[in-house]
Order: sequence, then structure tokens, then C-alpha cells
Amino acid sequence: MELYEAIGQEALLGILSHLFFIAITFYALQAFMTEKLFKKNRVFQIQLIYILLSITIGSAVSNFFLQISNWSGKLPYLF
Repeated sequence: MELYEAIGQEALLGILSHLFFIAITFYALQAFMTEKLFKKNRVFQIQLIYILLSITIGSAVSNFFLQISNWSGKLPYLF
């Protein structure tokens, strides 16, 4: 049962990591002045761009940290 528990913990860590970095990215993207980039009265489309960019950037950053964590855990096998 320990293997299944480890797989479950890894899945939970991945989900939480992705959600955390997506939320941070969404917060950071709000610093941009989008009024100059988009047409007026396109609120839904601007919100959709924010959401999609947040998911894309947040997932990439989360994957980076999860891979670094995974690789650093395997370093003791080198020696």
C-alpha cells in the first residue's frame, strides 16, 4: 500500500503546485495595463486571455519546480 500512497501524495502535490502557481501568475498579470493592448468593450475576451495566460505560465513554472524537486531527490543515487 505504500506505493499507492506515494503516488497519491505525488498527485496531490502536483495539483496543489499547479493551482498555487496559476493563482500567483493570475495575480502578477493584473499588474499589466491592458487598456492599451486590447480593443475597448472586450471585457470577456480580456478575462479569457488572463485566464489562459495564467494557466500556461503557471503550469510551466509549476512543472519546472516539480521537476527540480524530483531531480534533486534522485541526486543521492549519483554517488
